[in-house]
Amino acid sequence: MFIDRPILGISLMLGFCVVAPMGDAVAKLLGESVPLGQLLFVRFAIQAAVLIPIVAMTGRLWRMNRRVLTLTVLRTALHIAGIGAMFTALQYLPLADAVAIAFVMPFIMMLLGKYVLNEEVGLRRLLACVVGFIGTLLVIQPSFAAVGWPALWPLAVAVIFSLFMLVTRQIAKETDPIGLQAVSGVMATVVLLPVLLVGQHMDIAPLTMKTPSSYEVSLLLGIGLLGTIAHLLMTWSLRYAPATTLAPMQYLEIPVATFIGWAIFGDLPNMLASFGIAIIMGAGLYIVARERVVAKQQTPRPKVSSRAQSPA
Repeated sequence: MFIDRPILGISLMLGFCVVAPMGDAVAKLLGESVPLGQLLFVRFAIQAAVLIPIVAMTGRLWRMNRRVLTLTVLRTALHIAGIGAMFTALQYLPLADAVAIAFVMPFIMMLLGKYVLNEEVGLRRLLACVVGFIGTLLVIQPSFAAVGWPALWPLAVAVIFSLFMLVTRQIAKETDPIGLQAVSGVMATVVLLPVLLVGQHMDIAPLTMKTPSSYEVSLLLGIGLLGTIAHLLMTWSLRYAPATTLAPMQYLEIPVATFIGWAIFGDLPNMLASFGIAIIMGAGLYIVARERVVAKQQTPRPKVSSRAQSPA
């Protein structure tokens, strides 16, 4: 049984905010020479190879009933599509821009929650969504002017991962998170292998495989390990601290991605994109604050007995 240890939870989330952009940077480096399908295959194969022994050694739950298994298949398909869209976006956009645009995901999740799951969403949070989308457009505009429609790939990432999170929410209480990721890694590997074989046979460029150099092998190992470690850091952070505590910390991923993008690629957002990033972060943090207020308002207060109310 885990008890709340907020400092440890925050530290683990900070680790995620550093490791995740590092994985994206490696993907950006490899995307210039390694086909997309091969990147995805290695990413999920390493995830399976790392997590299966952990599941076996710790006796974690990995068996699933039919409903959970069906949703896990859907979740895995969305995971493949989301990471594939992000890897594609990184080939056209600076790292910071791609990460910042993808942070429109909380706004999309809120709208999906309102119109798909019939969750109550107040006017102020809806207005914050509008402001966040405006900030996203400001970030997209310079990239769209430079590369055209590929600048919209991070929006696809946000939509796909919003659906991914909604599916995860449906099965989260019925599965162990590490066991779920291990099974997903195996599923993704099994799905991607025949796709790559067909792609190689039909000479479909993004789905072919090449013999990597020793340098590329080290980066491929890095992309799989960094992706897996990032997910584990996030998973374990949520074990030790509530989501409401950790949500604001995730926005640190944007300045970290900005620094990594500058250090490795020499990319910095221009003035308009920087202003848009600030708006996205501000709107997102406002929504987090409103979620806390609403959660407190919905928490039932303990009843005070009449004896306690009477004067001593």
